[in-house]
Amino acid sequence: MRKLFKFLKPYASAVTAILCVLIVQAYCDLSLPAYTSDIVNVGIQQGGVDEKVPDVISEEDLRHLLAFVSSDQRQIIERSYEESEDEYECNGVVLKLKQSVKDDDGKYRELEELLGKPMLLAAGFDSESDMAVQMREQMKSQMQGQVSEIPDGQMPEGQEQSFNPQQGLPDPEGMSVYDILDMMDPVQRESIVTGIMEQIDRLPDMMVEQSAPLYIRSAYENVGLNTDQIQTRYILATGGKMLALAALGMAASILVGLMASRVGASVGRGLRRDVFRKVVGFSNGEFDKFSTASLITRSTNDIQQIQMLTVMILRMVLFAPILAVGGIYKVFQTNMDMSWIIVLAVGLIVLIVMTLFVVVMPKFKIVQEQVDRLNLVSREILTGLPVIRAFSTEKYEEERFDAANRDLTRTNLFVNRAMTFMMPLMMLVMNGIAVLIVWNGGHSVDSGTMQVGDMMAFIQYTMQIIMSFLMICMISVMLPRAAVSATRVDEVLESSTLIHDPKKAEAFPRGRGEVVFDHVSFRYPGAEEDVLHDISFTAKPGETTAFIGSTGSGKSTLINLIPRFYDVTDGKITVDGTDIRQVSQHDLRDRLGYVPQKGVLFSGDIASNILYGNPEGSEEEMKEAAGIAQAAEFIEEKREKYESSIAQGGSNVSGGQKQRLSIARAIAKHPDIYIFDDSFSALDYKTDVTLRKALKEKTADSTVLIVAQRISTILHAEQIIVLDDGEVVGKGTHRELLKNCEAYYQIAASQLSEKELEEDMKEVV
Repeated sequence: MRKLFKFLKPYASAVTAILCVLIVQAYCDLSLPAYTSDIVNVGIQQGGVDEKVPDVISEEDLRHLLAFVSSDQRQIIERSYEESEDEYECNGVVLKLKQSVKDDDGKYRELEELLGKPMLLAAGFDSESDMAVQMREQMKSQMQGQVSEIPDGQMPEGQEQSFNPQQGLPDPEGMSVYDILDMMDPVQRESIVTGIMEQIDRLPDMMVEQSAPLYIRSAYENVGLNTDQIQTRYILATGGKMLALAALGMAASILVGLMASRVGASVGRGLRRDVFRKVVGFSNGEFDKFSTASLITRSTNDIQQIQMLTVMILRMVLFAPILAVGGIYKVFQTNMDMSWIIVLAVGLIVLIVMTLFVVVMPKFKIVQEQVDRLNLVSREILTGLPVIRAFSTEKYEEERFDAANRDLTRTNLFVNRAMTFMMPLMMLVMNGIAVLIVWNGGHSVDSGTMQVGDMMAFIQYTMQIIMSFLMICMISVMLPRAAVSATRVDEVLESSTLIHDPKKAEAFPRGRGEVVFDHVSFRYPGAEEDVLHDISFTAKPGETTAFIGSTGSGKSTLINLIPRFYDVTDGKITVDGTDIRQVSQHDLRDRLGYVPQKGVLFSGDIASNILYGNPEGSEEEMKEAAGIAQAAEFIEEKREKYESSIAQGGSNVSGGQKQRLSIARAIAKHPDIYIFDDSFSALDYKTDVTLRKALKEKTADSTVLIVAQRISTILHAEQIIVLDDGEVVGKGTHRELLKNCEAYYQIAASQLSEKELEEDMKEVV
């Protein structure tokens, strides 16, 4: 993950913007369950009444409420209301809540607390519920007991008739609770109300909260308000808010998807660019460390994995924690008693994910290595198909490919089978948690400690929390593989290039191109011994310096030191007196015309290949180079001539034509130093002789270095250096070496006739 976030660092501003939009999206998603709860609790169960204190109330209903409060509290409540000037379908006086009380949160909350329990009692007494009947019976018995204790002559003034024991007590069956309370002494009434309040205090707070809107709804009906319209208006308003939030959440989701895709594409583009630039600057030592097949996989498949995961990180991984934290916060606001269910769900999910990670993580690294292996085998088979057919080894190569394919398939099957357990397990957890919430929440609803809407919201919040972890689990399928890919790509980007420009490159004076090897030794990176030992010679402008020797003697290695494909281990190489390690690689290679041992052409046309090193070259320069390289003849035979297409790798031209075009490319550059690494081996003798003769005229003022296997190619070179096992065993002209160098004589004897040898030897004598 650290390396993945490292790749995201250049896009910090875009990531911050995405994070802000994700917060908006999470806010929308987390707000919807609360509105759903409001619709169920307030819109349906409470009839759309969301006030805790009635805004308007009839004088009679207020009198009923005041019957259940103390004298001091009555004054506070009465001062909070004033007579309404609006017309209502009510015979009595209608009171409205003062605006000053509405605007003052402290006063409003105080009024809410004073009226909460009285509204619960009033709602119960106004109905024919068991509670109302029980309360009437209780108050009848209390009233009879209290009246029997009153001494003769001490009956409250004005109530002698009602409370005359000889005449009998009034029958409470025909009276309301409020009438009974009104007939009682204030002290006695407050004593009874206090006892009732003590019983109410034992009830859950939720019951008091639920009873208030129900009473307020009935109070509104008593003054003539259309409660159905209030309910409809509340549901439509809440539903409209939900639609607006859903639309905003959808817009945020679309915007995040767009921004995440752009950042992911930019990350992929940047990584491909950086890897390509890094690989282009690799020396042969880095290519020896990273195989071509592996570099192709890292530049394509690995970066694709990183790009896909980048989108997922920005779209889901960043969103999941926001949603989870917000969901947990909302859950704790909804119901703390069931928070243990969240802890259980998260614990189960983390356990499942960690188990899968431990089992699957090591396999993803193996998968990428096996993809490398499959690419390598495929590349070898496709490039070597003619040889495979020639030796009839198709069956063997098929088995080799099948073995690599089966290994990759087996590992992928193991990974996919392990991951298939994830979704069923997650669905089991989700459904089990939902059942547990309904079972536990049902008891809470039954006991009055929780509302149905709150339970529905709790389920939705819990599912959102679980879904946030599910998002992370879905990413966990890709994360290990992408993490391995990120490590592999980072290995390329962080690899230290053996060949690099000096911090302060020297100016490269334009000279004639004299090349000097000064006691040069070289060994390959990681090798135990040198492959070149104490090589010293000078290649002068206007002369041809040739290198010959048996296979593996170090000819190509020596030539590759000049363009700095490798750096010398000991000694130094100078061009016009300047150490090539003290100048930039661009300046050095700008003076070289290099023709590799294996001709390489690029897709395009003949003209683009010849002018590859000199894009600004004229048509005359192009044709001159083609003529010197003896390529003009077959080019002119083509219908489109120099605009004839060249397929990838030059597969539509022969080996000799490919070699001649490679030579023409070097000639068209007009370099100071020509390097031919066994570049004439694919040419027939006649073409070889003609080409070298024309080349001699073109390179009269240039330094020419030729690696050759054929004596005839270097016969007329001014200096021939014979290599054997990395050491110089002979140096001189052809005739001098025939006399002085046994190794050269053996090579010549194997290629020249006895007559040619005798003539050359006679000329030496």
